[in-house]
Amino acid sequence: MGLCGRECGVKVFRIMQAATGVILWIGAALDSLTALDAMAHAAGYRDRAGIPPHLRAGGLHVEEVEA
Repeated sequence: MGLCGRECGVKVFRIMQAATGVILWIGAALDSLTALDAMAHAAGYRDRAGIPPHLRAGGLHVEEVEA
């Protein structure tokens, strides 16, 4: 069984707080919504719905980055 990266649809995303430009998370995910879930999970929340309002304030910017 080989490694599975881009050929399996996995991409690298960066999530920033749009108002401040602070990078909150960088990691692999299938798409932007999955990236938000992964960031939230890494921070101890069940999924993106658990992200606190103070982090959502000003918006969250999710972008795919070249790995």
